[in-house]
Amino acid sequence: MKTEDFYYDLPGELIAQFPIKDREESKLLILDKKTGNIEDRIFKDIIDYFNPGDCLVLNDTRVIPARLFGSRIGKDEKIEFLLLRRIENDMWEILARPGKKVRPGNRIVFGQGLLVADVLSIGEDGTRKVKFNYNGIFEEILDKLGEMPLPPYITEKLEDGERYQTVYSKHDGSAAAPTAGLHFTKELLKQIEEKGVNIAYLTLHVGLGTFRPVKVENIEEHHMHSEYYEVSHKAAHMINRAKRDGGRVIAVGTTTTRTLETIGSLEGMIIPKKGWTDIFIYPGYKFKIIDGLITNFHLPESTLLMLVSALAGRLLFNRSHLLLYFL
Repeated sequence: MKTEDFYYDLPGELIAQFPIKDREESKLLILDKKTGNIEDRIFKDIIDYFNPGDCLVLNDTRVIPARLFGSRIGKDEKIEFLLLRRIENDMWEILARPGKKVRPGNRIVFGQGLLVADVLSIGEDGTRKVKFNYNGIFEEILDKLGEMPLPPYITEKLEDGERYQTVYSKHDGSAAAPTAGLHFTKELLKQIEEKGVNIAYLTLHVGLGTFRPVKVENIEEHHMHSEYYEVSHKAAHMINRAKRDGGRVIAVGTTTTRTLETIGSLEGMIIPKKGWTDIFIYPGYKFKIIDGLITNFHLPESTLLMLVSALAGRLLFNRSHLLLYFL
């Protein structure tokens, strides 16, 4: 399969720049894979598509203010860091722009010296390994200097950082939001539970693996970047019970899907586990765990679009381009 097979025309003026006031009032497109029927609804209507005994699985990662702007000492310039993951202590893997100004041996200063980064090495994928130096608590300094790392197609400033967090976000560590979950409210989640649906939480910290562009012609040659995940005993029990008792497992987002499919067995069960995943799902993949997907907008030729296509089917996918729910 070619990367260009997953291209579609995306007029920039059609991309919303501001979040809707009420999360659950967002538009929802329903695809029934069995019949091919497509419906236009409002997100809060999603409750109509759950059955008692189903299990809804959410990624409770929380986005950190991972975007930093600084410069080399004595230089009038702007260098951008995107924190991808903490390797250990004060050592991080980052993306830098412009890359030619961030070489091993360089020292980058942020916030007039509140935070200083020594560049240690450059990876084959263009990431940098840096060591931060500072006085105080790193997270507090990051809260002061960092910005929310919005997608590149969002050009307007986000006034309220919490709108780029899910209402159930809990564990800090992501460089981007698991955006499929942004449309849920606490009230809607309560209504879903009251219908007899079990809600399980796992954690995958969104990093380069989720949003790295595909730069090869043949998608099979693309290598996914690893991302850290954790699945608890409680979550595994809820998911396995749904599978065993005939309920459906509905994943919220591609990150949740990739985590479940990483740890899923051919028998359709999972085990509690933590680790790193670089699973790449594209058409031809046989899903082991999920029965449905709630997903969001994805860019042309992205790995996320390829995952969606693997579940929806190429013909169904080509009819609709942007799909928010699958059965």
